[in-house]
Amino acid sequence: MPSEGRVLVVDDHVEMARLLADYLSDAGYTVDVATSGQEALAVVRGRVLDAVVCDLRMEQVDGFDVLATVREVDPALPVLIMTAFGGVENAVEAMRRGATHYFTKPFRLDEVLLYVQRAIAERRLREENQALRRAVGDRSAFAALIGRSVPMRTLYELIERVAHSPAPVLVRGESGSGKELVARALHFEGPRKAGPFVAVNCTAIPNALLESELFGHVKGSFTGATTPRRGLFLEADGGTLFLDEIGDMAPELQAKLLRVLEDGEVRAVGADASRKVDVRVVAATHQELEARVREGKFRQDLFYRLNVVPLFVPPLRERREDIPLLVEHFVAQSRKRNPRARLTGFTPEALAALAAAPWPGNVRELENLVERLAVVTVQETVDLPTLQLHAPGVTVDAHPLSRAQARMIPLRQLEGEYIAYVVAQCGGNKTKAAEILGIDVSTIHRRERERSGNSA
Repeated sequence: MPSEGRVLVVDDHVEMARLLADYLSDAGYTVDVATSGQEALAVVRGRVLDAVVCDLRMEQVDGFDVLATVREVDPALPVLIMTAFGGVENAVEAMRRGATHYFTKPFRLDEVLLYVQRAIAERRLREENQALRRAVGDRSAFAALIGRSVPMRTLYELIERVAHSPAPVLVRGESGSGKELVARALHFEGPRKAGPFVAVNCTAIPNALLESELFGHVKGSFTGATTPRRGLFLEADGGTLFLDEIGDMAPELQAKLLRVLEDGEVRAVGADASRKVDVRVVAATHQELEARVREGKFRQDLFYRLNVVPLFVPPLRERREDIPLLVEHFVAQSRKRNPRARLTGFTPEALAALAAAPWPGNVRELENLVERLAVVTVQETVDLPTLQLHAPGVTVDAHPLSRAQARMIPLRQLEGEYIAYVVAQCGGNKTKAAEILGIDVSTIHRRERERSGNSA
């Protein structure tokens, strides 16, 4: 079982230190023990830790010294202070200096475990949101949305307008099309970007547990509820909660979610009072919710409440001209994850074949294919035979003329497909494609808009 985290226990009373270390170890943590402040300083400086539980009163190097060193080495590292009852005043001073929490001796071991769990969870949540903000760059989460096609430019414009509204958003689109990326863009482009972004997949959690996951629970509210849980609505307070695959939520939970959206209050399982929350809800689904409403499987009033602002994420087959850009991005990401990978790109023939593939799994399917090729291939450039070896579904003949022979399409449609084919052959470079085709680049942009309008 993987470790829940690494904790340093510091106490010059050896038996107390060992007792607490054994208890935390049994709970799944990796525990380092220091029986003096001096020893603790060496551990803090030499190891990556997730939390420190430190006695305040020790000879020579005390808890204040340990706390000061932690703040120098890792300002975000949680420090929990242990003290005798008479030392509460000093413990409060430690909190003023940056300690996360304090508890008095004698204490209950399960109480210490609860505070360690909470401190580590809160730190990881902050780190996740900081990492997301760094990852999205100057243009926020738009950096993760790759594409210059007309459908994507339309989507970008809608996100920019919608991001500053508090209204609920329903993101529609096929599986793998990038709905969560849109939700992140809405969050990080709006006024809540400094708050938490919390995501949950409603199909990944059993219905019996989803209520507790969303709204929290109090200790003892059901079998296995040995500690209280805040719930994702409280974790997302001041930020955004992304509910993916909302169409699969059980009817009884739909009613409770509707009450939260209407009242702005959540009640934990087993609690006798509600708590106010300030959360923007962004939901997503690949299903036709209107059909599920007609079938009685989704509440009509909840659908109207969620569908205040609908956004549609286009499938990959409707923005094939973005495939060269996506491939370039995924190659770069794969090389970061696989330092030994030699892959740097695809031949024009291979790119054209990718642009012609059906992609039922959308962007996620393309990303997985590029990752697979980065891992298993030894050459720097993937050619068409190599692509077909690892992706048999990609057709050999991607040329529009060959496809037209089998299905007799209108000339104007063939012209549009051929323009898209040449753009793909040129790696997405429309200026170069226009030179080859002998047309103005504005013609390419106009035909892209026409194709987008016809496919909508």
